[in-house]
Amino acid sequence: MPRANRNFMPGYVLHITHRCHKKEFLLKFVRDRQRWRYWLFEAKKRYGLCVLNYIVTSNHIHLLVQDRGRGEIAKSMQLIAGRTAQEYNQRKNRKGAFWEDRYHATLVDTDSHLARCMTYIDLNMVRAGAVAQPLEWDTSGFREIQVPPDRYRVIDQPTLMKLFGFTTSEQLRAACLNWSEQALAMGAIPYDSRWTDAIAVGSQEFLAEAKAALGVKALHRYVETDGDVQVLRESALPYTPHFGHEMHVLRGNNQVILER
Repeated sequence: MPRANRNFMPGYVLHITHRCHKKEFLLKFVRDRQRWRYWLFEAKKRYGLCVLNYIVTSNHIHLLVQDRGRGEIAKSMQLIAGRTAQEYNQRKNRKGAFWEDRYHATLVDTDSHLARCMTYIDLNMVRAGAVAQPLEWDTSGFREIQVPPDRYRVIDQPTLMKLFGFTTSEQLRAACLNWSEQALAMGAIPYDSRWTDAIAVGSQEFLAEAKAALGVKALHRYVETDGDVQVLRESALPYTPHFGHEMHVLRGNNQVILER
């Protein structure tokens, strides 16, 4: 398995995923999911982590954040993952790894792609068959936006509203609810690796900007085109030192541009 990507760049939105060791259901109890959320709140308080969305499932987490350029994401993930694992192992008298070695971070465009990513996160446990509606899951950003708690809020609603062009929290709540209802009305909600495995997801212009910002880190990566969505991925083919050309590959209905 290739090493997970962690490309932190100020101003960019990142979708972070982190799985439990061997995909074990170590977060199946509400108590443990709430402890992960508690440490998320602590990360926001200590390091200024800008949280846009999240969900804690039974065996992995999704976290949507904006990079403020202060190293807050790396410090926050270290705090959250470390303390969650430490508390769980102490309580269960357990030894060994709690998380997979690395978490993955995907850069997300801040236009309609951000709304799609938000909805993909919100519907995670519906997709898993655990609940019928996203509001039914206990530990999620969707629930926090729809029913804001009196204390320990972690979603940065002002930043989220600014990104979407909303002026009130009511508009944000209505939009998130509408996006989820539209997705549910379409029926099947398949797993989509674009949001969990890619380096970046967005428009053609966004990927060009992201590749330029990544510099040498973007070399030998390929771009998939799927409708109006562009996806920057790790190279799936063996590297050969042949620069200055592009290889066009068809994968189903998608065109892949492999830069070599």
